[in-house]
Amino acid sequence: MILMKLDDDTNYIVSGLERSGTSMLMQILDAGGIPISFDSIRKSDENNPKGYFELEGGKIINKLMKGVFPFEAYKGKFIKITAYGLKYLPEGKYRIIYSERYIDEILDSMEKMIGREDKNRSEIKDSIVKLDKNVKQKISSRDDINVLFLNYNSILIKPEKNIKKILSFLKIREKKFVVNKMIKAIDIELYRPRLDYFDA
Repeated sequence: MILMKLDDDTNYIVSGLERSGTSMLMQILDAGGIPISFDSIRKSDENNPKGYFELEGGKIINKLMKGVFPFEAYKGKFIKITAYGLKYLPEGKYRIIYSERYIDEILDSMEKMIGREDKNRSEIKDSIVKLDKNVKQKISSRDDINVLFLNYNSILIKPEKNIKKILSFLKIREKKFVVNKMIKAIDIELYRPRLDYFDA
């Protein structure tokens, strides 16, 4: 695989709410030879059979909150940080790809993970909507952050269009064979898109 080069003075992040398609985005980037960093602490399972692509099992929030996460060690490569963690990004230079997915679809996915209907679904929905709104406003207002918002369902329905957006955002010259590799990383059957939520 040919590895692409990203700016070594920039921290690159894939983010979004839990169950919003962040693992899929990491898989797409990896397939295109775009540098990513993750470990194998959190194993793949039936909810993410291709893996979670996380650092420390996704449990880096405490380090972010304490201001001790070693961002310097991850410059020039993508890491995955869930939306909540973006509230604690120190001053720096960032490019963030933020995955958006319809909230009810996220809640459906969460219920599938726990194997039961959530009795507090309406309250959880309200808190998730508030978190999503606040985080997006925060990262959009910072001068040290460039962000690309992508819709999960749109990626599944129009992968080439969205992959080209990613490459443009990363200032990577578009090559057909790279785009094709990234498209092949998307398994529509695996992600079971709820197309009724999305107006293509």
